[in-house]
Order: sequence, then structure tokens, then C-alpha cells
Amino acid sequence: MIEYHALLLALLVGSQALFSALAILNVRHGARESRANAEWLDERIGVESVDELIDYNRATAGLGQLQSWTLLALLLVALYAGALGDAVAGLRDTGLGPIAQGLVFFLALLVLQRVAQTPFDLYETFVIDEQFGFNEQTPRLWLRDAVVGTVVALVLGGALLGAVLWVIAAAPTWWWVGAWLLVVGFGLVMQILYPRVIAPLFNEFEPVADGELHDAVVDVFDRAGFETSDIYTMDASRRSSRLNAYFTGFGSTKRVVLFDTLVQKLSVPEIQSVLAHELAHWKKAHIWKGLGASAVRTGVAFAALGYLVDAGWLYALFDLPADATYAGLFVAALFVYPLFGLTAPLVNRFWLGFEREADAFAVEVVGDGGPMADALAELARENLANPFPHPWYAAFHHTHPPIPERIRAVQSESDGESAAPA
Repeated sequence: MIEYHALLLALLVGSQALFSALAILNVRHGARESRANAEWLDERIGVESVDELIDYNRATAGLGQLQSWTLLALLLVALYAGALGDAVAGLRDTGLGPIAQGLVFFLALLVLQRVAQTPFDLYETFVIDEQFGFNEQTPRLWLRDAVVGTVVALVLGGALLGAVLWVIAAAPTWWWVGAWLLVVGFGLVMQILYPRVIAPLFNEFEPVADGELHDAVVDVFDRAGFETSDIYTMDASRRSSRLNAYFTGFGSTKRVVLFDTLVQKLSVPEIQSVLAHELAHWKKAHIWKGLGASAVRTGVAFAALGYLVDAGWLYALFDLPADATYAGLFVAALFVYPLFGLTAPLVNRFWLGFEREADAFAVEVVGDGGPMADALAELARENLANPFPHPWYAAFHHTHPPIPERIRAVQSESDGESAAPA
């Protein structure tokens, strides 16, 4: 058993140590490069205070690492103090069936995780974001979002988990295949549910009225070869001053969403460039390719779970009864989950290529790289994004190329702009 405990600790603690080291490396690298390129940041991005940029990235990275280590410590203490075995014994005493026991177990874990994360979420919103001018929400709105988000997670998570547990009971040998198909199908259903059902629980969406912006959006759709979908602005400013836009759904559920902060900050040509970039992900089938890659990765993970759940030593690790399959599934997930983070560079390489292709498509549709370069600069400035991530950190965490690289690429279509640092 010692070797299995050592393997579990190596995966959990070792992977977290790796990501902490990368986070420290990234902050130091970003600070050094930002100071070295302070003139370019001021002239091209509009960052007047490099120290503010550095301090924000240092604060968010520090909080993120503190949260990760705290949650990991709580998990390990609970495991090795016998809490898992006690929970299984308590559930067996309730007289509930195996599927109901498993559902209660996982939903309770979800609630406990949310509770443990709450102090960090509060600090990020009302201390860090407040200090750097991002926070716009009240404590009441934050609490409402937290409660509604938890309820939505319980409902959707409960439905998916209940189905997976039923498949395990119905097909104990090949359950992982059915569970994998359920998860992939769930992801597709969420593409339909999210824009129409879930997102409106948190934000208000107003159709873009006829006028210059509406005409500009329709023009981009026409140039990109799309029929115009529903176009909305979202009241993001109620919560944050950050800028963003997205294109979600498929078929009749497609929806273009522009943050009201983005509409306020960007010019019409810049908005067109951002929108053209988002449309490229559908035009070039990036969404479906990404879903396919995710499905393959998830399939491998479920195959590993299927193997581990049948291993007797897995239950012996924490003195669990051999028929408590849901508890075995949880322990198996502890072995498999770190592998998602460790293999992230493989998936991120796909998206880096997709993002470069989308930027090039945006320049082609708009007919000029200048607006896209200006939009990227504005997004980086307003969001205080680290323009110079360390390559090792970026390999594990970033699906977009660094801002200087993206600006340099799109500016190759324009004349008279200052070059981005290499």
C-alpha cells in the first residue's frame, strides 16, 4: 500500500508544486520583461504604470496559489484522518440505495468545495479587484450569484452524476464507455442550454438596436459568410470593468454577446475585428475540433477510471468497502485529475494554432490589421493582462499567444505602427 500512497501524493503534491514553481517563474519573468519594455507598453498598449500591471499579476497569482494549496491540504487531511471512510459508513447507515448514496456523496463534496473557495472568491472580488478598479458588484449581488451558481451546479451536476452512477450499476464492466458518452453529450447540450437558459440567470441580455453598431455587426457576418445570428449586449459592467465578447451555441441557438464594457471602450472597427475573430472559430471549425480533442482526452481519462475502479488496492488505500463504487470513483479521480493539468500543453498547442488562424481571419474580413491590433492593446490594458508570460507557464495555462506576438502578427498587414517586442 505504501507505494500507492506515495504515487497519489506524488501526483497531487508534485503537480501542485510544479504549477506553483511555474507561477512564480511567470510572475518574475513578466515583471522583468515588462520593465524592460516599459516604453513599448506605454506607447502601444497604453500602460502608464508598469508597477500596477506587475502588482496585479503578482496579487492574483499569489491568491491562486494560496487557494490551491489550502484546498489540497484540506483534502489530504480529510483523506488521511479517515473522513472518507466515515462518510461512506454514514451513508450506508441511511439505508439509501447505492446510486442515491453516491449522488449525496458527490453533491456534498461540491457544496464543501464551494464553501472552502468562498473566502478566496470574496478576497479576489472585494480586495484585489476593488484595489485595481475592476470590481463593480455589491456584496448582495455577489451573494446572489454564489447561491444561484451553486444551485445550478447542483441541479446540472446532480443530473449528470446520477446518470453516470446509474451506468456504473447497469454496466459494471464497460461503464466507462457509457459515462464518457454521457459527458460528451452533456457538453453538447450545454452549448444549447447555456446561452438560452443559464447565462440569463446571471446577466441581462439586450438585443443590439438598429444603428451603427448593429449595421457593423451585420456587415461582419456578411463578410465572414454567416447569416446574422441574435446579437446582444450583456450588462457585464454590473460586476466588473473587464472587456470581453463571445459567440456561443450552434444551429438556431447561436448568439453573439458583446460585453457593454467592450462596446463602451472599443471603436466600431475594433469591435468588428473582435467579432470576426470569434466568428473564425466557427468558420474554421475550431469549436468542433476542440470538442473532438476534448472528447478524446476525456475518453482516455474515463478508460483510466474504469481500470482503477476495478482495482482492489484502490479501496484498501483508505479502508473503503469494496462495494462502495462511488467512493472508489472519487479516489480514482484523485489519481487521474492531475494528469489533465500535466497534459494541458498537448491541448493548448491546438488552440494556439486556432487563435493565430482566427486573428488572421479577422484581418482578412476587416481588411486591415490596425483595428485588431488596437483592440488587442485595449483588451490587454483594460484587463491588466500579463503581456510577457514565461514560455513554460504559457505552455500549461495559455490557449492564446502572448499579446506582443499577436499584435506583431496582425500589424504585419498595416503600416506605420510601432513594432511589438520579440
